[in-house]
Amino acid sequence: MQLLTTDFLSGYKQLRLAHLALSFITMGYVWQEGEHNIAKVLPKSLAVPYCEVSKILGLPPILVHADCVLTNWKKKDSNGNLDIIFKLPGGDSVRGFFLVTLDVELAAVQGIKAISIATEAILKYDDDAIKNALHDIAESIRKMNQSLKKMDKHVDPETFYGIIRLFLSGWMDNPAFPEGLLYEGVWDKPRLFSGGSAAQSSTLQSFDAFLRIHHEEESAEFLHRMRDYMPPSHKAFIQAIASGPSVREYIILGRNPALRELYNDCIAALVDLRNYHITVVTRYITITAVKAKAEKARLNSSAIFLQKAPAALAERGTGGSGIMCLLKSVRDTTKKVMINNI
Repeated sequence: MQLLTTDFLSGYKQLRLAHLALSFITMGYVWQEGEHNIAKVLPKSLAVPYCEVSKILGLPPILVHADCVLTNWKKKDSNGNLDIIFKLPGGDSVRGFFLVTLDVELAAVQGIKAISIATEAILKYDDDAIKNALHDIAESIRKMNQSLKKMDKHVDPETFYGIIRLFLSGWMDNPAFPEGLLYEGVWDKPRLFSGGSAAQSSTLQSFDAFLRIHHEEESAEFLHRMRDYMPPSHKAFIQAIASGPSVREYIILGRNPALRELYNDCIAALVDLRNYHITVVTRYITITAVKAKAEKARLNSSAIFLQKAPAALAERGTGGSGIMCLLKSVRDTTKKVMINNI
């Protein structure tokens, strides 16, 4: 394959689309033969332009959430229906997985805007504006939860576990890649990068930062590492929120019962969302992992997707985390910031 050049890419949009395309090609190349015949060297013709584009964008050379969800969509028709640009193996389920996740992101827009409004309102001691912003944040989180519930309708658990999950997996914290992937013509030694993960979304981390939810050390370390897989502007936004005025402290010091109730409503909505995320992971990974283990032990199993399910990943997330422990930990720390008395 001829060495691709990045010289003709013009502007941020083209660079993001190039990263998207190169990411999908890379994941397909690496995982095309399954977990037992992995390509552990990315050819120079692909590695060099991929790393060049990644460096310009401030993104790692691997498929990230900002690629497969935030960039990987197009308008399907004039009625506002959407479709994905690039696909991975998995048929309609892979399309459904990306579009449902995009719908969750779109539901967060109202709340992200409200964070900016609330931050400015705190500095101006504008309680009415803070009330409206907190209401919008809670409503936005509830909409995210409703969007996430569409996953059951559009994504088959066996297809996700047996096929899709492999192509989203990276080469960090993955037993199949003890040393990482060698990017030929770029680095002399293999590099380790995490696969695409919902933890790479800036939305929930933004809400955590604004509401002053501080997670336990191990979970916080993983979530902070995932910020390096976000577009730099997203990472900077979270950092700006975290270093800005504290709405929680403002409410506690101001002793305003109405604001306390609205703040706690945001927390309750976020706990509900995280509880449902645990339900989704239980169905798509935990339960399906047990089924896959049973099917692999059968000689004449008809569950083809589960027979092919990657054993190395077991019950880990595509980002390399021990996913259930992580989700329960962040759920529990979210509960703890409820303001009980002022």
